[in-house]
Amino acid sequence: MPAVRRRGTVRLRLTAVHTGLFVATSAILVLTVNLLLQTMLHQRVAGMKIAEAAPPTFAGPPSGSPMTGAVMGDVADLPDAVLRYQWTVSGVTIAALTLVSIAAGWWLSGRLLRPLHRITATARRLSVSTLHERIALAGPRDELTELADTFDTMLGRLQSAVDSQRRFVANASHELRTPLAIQRAAIQIGLDDPTPQRLDEIRRELLLANHRAERLIEGLLVLAQSEHGLETSEPVALDAVVRQAVGETPGEGIAVTLATEPVQVAGDPVLLHRLVANLVHNAVRHNRSGGTVEVRLASTGDLTVRNTGPEVPADRVDELFEPFRRLRAARTGPSDGAGLGLSIVAAIARAHDAAVTARPNPGGGLELTVRFRARQATSGAESRPVMI
Repeated sequence: MPAVRRRGTVRLRLTAVHTGLFVATSAILVLTVNLLLQTMLHQRVAGMKIAEAAPPTFAGPPSGSPMTGAVMGDVADLPDAVLRYQWTVSGVTIAALTLVSIAAGWWLSGRLLRPLHRITATARRLSVSTLHERIALAGPRDELTELADTFDTMLGRLQSAVDSQRRFVANASHELRTPLAIQRAAIQIGLDDPTPQRLDEIRRELLLANHRAERLIEGLLVLAQSEHGLETSEPVALDAVVRQAVGETPGEGIAVTLATEPVQVAGDPVLLHRLVANLVHNAVRHNRSGGTVEVRLASTGDLTVRNTGPEVPADRVDELFEPFRRLRAARTGPSDGAGLGLSIVAAIARAHDAAVTARPNPGGGLELTVRFRARQATSGAESRPVMI
């Protein structure tokens, strides 16, 4: 009921504005015409009286005859009679047209507000389960169809966000359920025969499962913090962060080549360290035996990490930046990682107003580039190979 009352108020306002403009313009028109007519009639009658006082140029009734006086009296009263009739007709006409204007304004405002009613009705019906609905307003391209198209676009983005959140929750639940199931099985089955050797195996299984759950929870926290945005920002020497992250990344005989130029960016040093560490760790882990990793930081703020490794299908590169996505499994699969590495990289990059791009390398591997907005360069440069 309140919504109907608001729609009626807008319709009444439009009708009142339409009728008010009509009455105002009509009154101005009638007043102007009648005043001009009054002036003209009085001037004509005055001219006729002047002509009567002039010497006659033709034979006619004596000027003082009763007939001449009666005619001149009627002529003198003619302007007032015509004006009274004119005002009466104008008033009746304006009153009748005002009623017509009210009806036309009410009908016209209803037609103008009909698309808005449709938009309101669609918005009122929407819920999480009906985000697929669209207004799809037809008609000429005007402000109302543009509003409806904008609303449809917003619904599409909202539906994508809700679907992504659902997938994220389902995948997170799956990932958290796996280590918990391992721990429960180890406790229930392994402790049936608690020999010292069996207890040592159970201990290792429980520690591995606990470590996996801990990494997953830590990754989820970092991802949530990155999606929330930066609370504080400070100048960060990105070249120093890159060197530190590369030096701390463990490897298995993978040759890592590091080339950096002095760069300063605005951001959070902890999150930037996590971004670089995830890129380098991902490049080392998804590599082949004896492979290489190239890390380059240009003075323009472009950070590039390139590695050798398995073939990466070009049509699946974008999936790698989604949470819990792995190259060898569409959703989740057996792996020592949780599938959050590159999604954390993308979230941290967005929080720092940076762009992330990826492309497969010919022959295998991946090249990832993060383009930061460099503030200024510090003195000195460094280019050196590092073996890890």
